[in-house]
Amino acid sequence: MADRRPARLQRLADALTAAHLDGLLLTSLPNIRYLTGFSGSSALLFVTSRSEALLITDFRYQTQVATEVGDFARVIVEPSSLWTGLWQQLGAYAHVKVAGFESSHLLHRDFQRLLEAGARYQWRPTLELVETLRERKDADEVACIVEAAAIATNALGRTLEQVKAGMTELAVAGLLERTLRDGGSEAFPFETIVASGPRAALPHARASGRAIERGDILLIDFGAQYGGYCADVTRTVVVGRADDEQKEVYDVVRRANEAAVAGVRAGMRGRDADALARDYIEARGLGEFFGHSLGHGLGLEVHESPRLAKTADAPLPMGAVVTVEPGVYRAGWGGVRVEDDVHLGADGATLLTHFTHDFLELA
Repeated sequence: MADRRPARLQRLADALTAAHLDGLLLTSLPNIRYLTGFSGSSALLFVTSRSEALLITDFRYQTQVATEVGDFARVIVEPSSLWTGLWQQLGAYAHVKVAGFESSHLLHRDFQRLLEAGARYQWRPTLELVETLRERKDADEVACIVEAAAIATNALGRTLEQVKAGMTELAVAGLLERTLRDGGSEAFPFETIVASGPRAALPHARASGRAIERGDILLIDFGAQYGGYCADVTRTVVVGRADDEQKEVYDVVRRANEAAVAGVRAGMRGRDADALARDYIEARGLGEFFGHSLGHGLGLEVHESPRLAKTADAPLPMGAVVTVEPGVYRAGWGGVRVEDDVHLGADGATLLTHFTHDFLELA
């Protein structure tokens, strides 16, 4: 696997030069991992417009940082405070006068540190300099998401084979999460959603102690992680026999998903991608019950740029991996969502989540 870090660092350095910044302080751990490979939970990274990288972490990660980062960055293992180490080491970069910070990720107490202990520098807020780079996935990143998606869909299939009426939502979530771990998922990118019956009308329901009844809709939304990269999948089934209304609503959502996957392209505005599914659902009289956006970017975080939403005017970048997740939710009745992950390449959209769209009725 090629080392992508030098090219990423150079692209960021070019962005700093264009923004008239001598350096950038990074506090976002996903951004730090993207640039350096470091996956620990305690780090500061300072990058200069000359493609220099200073990584500061603590003693807990002394061995890990040597393995993950090596000599790519100048690494300091700080025995006391990361911020103390930052002020001690920044003096080595005499050319740095004006520096940026990640305004979306810096706590107010840490901003005070910049104003006080870092008063010798001119600090400027920046927004999504690294996140913009992360939107376009390289081949290695896509390969990790493909593997995460395979782990997720395999785990879902094995879990659904064991789901029965009388099980609680929590029991189903626990079974799925164990199967994900057994299949190689490094983590759960978000809290697993298992919602049955009328609770399926809650798009982000937490799994509860409710016992699943025969005839219930069962909505399962979950993720897997491989190589730090996330997959995000939702399927909706019925435990027992489905009634006509459940079948009809499911068919609308399924077809909306398939229309969006078939039509989404790099270069398309996020709002136009959203409309691929939304227009279909609205034409069938269910538009008022589709209240969230169509999708979002996937990568080191389960929710990242770009956005597929009614308000998103930005074009979808070539190489992005996005979710396509239309849904219909009616209070007191339940809800249906079908979610897949899609790579936007030069030849169009490639589906990464291979799991049936048939409306499954579990015995």
